[in-house]
Amino acid sequence: MAQTGGRYPAPIAPTRTRIGWMGIGVMGGAMASRLISAGYSVSVYARTPSKATSLLSIGATLAASPAELASSSDVIFTMIGHPSDVRTLVLDTLLPSLSPNTVIIDHTSSHPALARQIYDSALERNCYSIDAPVSGGDLGARDGKLAIFAGGDAEVVEWLKPLFDILGKVNYMGSAGKGQSCKIANQIVVGGSLVGLSEGLVFAEKAGLDKDKFLEAVRGGAAGSHGDGIVWEEDDW
Repeated sequence: MAQTGGRYPAPIAPTRTRIGWMGIGVMGGAMASRLISAGYSVSVYARTPSKATSLLSIGATLAASPAELASSSDVIFTMIGHPSDVRTLVLDTLLPSLSPNTVIIDHTSSHPALARQIYDSALERNCYSIDAPVSGGDLGARDGKLAIFAGGDAEVVEWLKPLFDILGKVNYMGSAGKGQSCKIANQIVVGGSLVGLSEGLVFAEKAGLDKDKFLEAVRGGAAGSHGDGIVWEEDDW
């Protein structure tokens, strides 16, 4: 069990903690680059090595395989697109190569049940897994302003906070799978806001209102819940 106080298994620090990253698309690449800029040693795995060029140019190293990434990392971040890819790459490839005490952080928007399965499988190897999908889009990833929804052991999430703080604001949601459940609920809210915004714009147009003036006018009122700034997140990992 992780020690309280966020010291599992040793304090996180750029000089001590080896980071592995799998999934370096628009979101993953931006997030990994922030960790590199913060001084962490980051090793990346990419099925298409040429996609890692920009990260390698700022100090990342390239792992030849997921197994090599696993064996040389203390904390491994994954953001790899589809739940089926998570199942194949994490459960079948990454987990069997982990050293004890390694922590996996899965930022992929996935299924709560799969997150719980990964958590249980990690525990069998004396490791931990945190499901931590994010919201905020590529701009939030670049600026370190993502909302991070974390599920898993509270002590481990607290231990990981120095890393999460570089990426955004971590919100502990509860046991394994709760981070993924929160992301699903978040997307329901986003979808509802988009529907309301779309219907309002259609009505405004039919009423002969200028669209830009309408949005500016309602931004300061009760309808100004940032709905006009929401962009449906297209996961490009």
